Amino acid sequence: MDLTIDIGDYRLNVRAAALIIHNNKVLTHKHVKKDHYCLPGGRIEIGESSEETVKREIQEELGRKIKIEKYITTIENFFEQEGKKYHEIYFLYKAEFENEEDKKIDYTMQNKEGKDYLQYYWLDLDKIDEYNILPNCIKQVLKSKEIPRHIINKDN
Repeated sequence: MDLTIDIGDYRLNVRAAALIIHNNKVLTHKHVKKDHYCLPGGRIEIGESSEETVKREIQEELGRKIKIEKYITTIENFFEQEGKKYHEIYFLYKAEFENEEDKKIDYTMQNKEGKDYLQYYWLDLDKIDEYNILPNCIKQVLKSKEIPRHIINKDN
């Protein structure tokens, strides 16, 4: 069961994501009918650590195993989507594919769990300001030489 709880006007999400970078490009996913990109990951399940979530989600979505290299940051993310207010706790980890051949992937990947509306793109870090990446503070994290420990992001 996902850690998603409706409380009053808000939905509380607890999410974890992977930051995977190859050849100066970052792996993202995008819903084909939406105008923004996100880092791959998903909601934490009850009793599951945020690191376990990232590994599980990448395995389910891409059919690939990853290793966690390090914790990057926690983001308190406040936003609205489809008329619903969200308060999201977002854990971000630097990760890498375990398989050496997977580290050579530079093409758009398809979702492996039947979610045809999700596609996985590599975005050029030199052009990162040209992309709509959510939460918006992810660009700050990608550009930062220092690793932030806690970020509060308010998109509304």
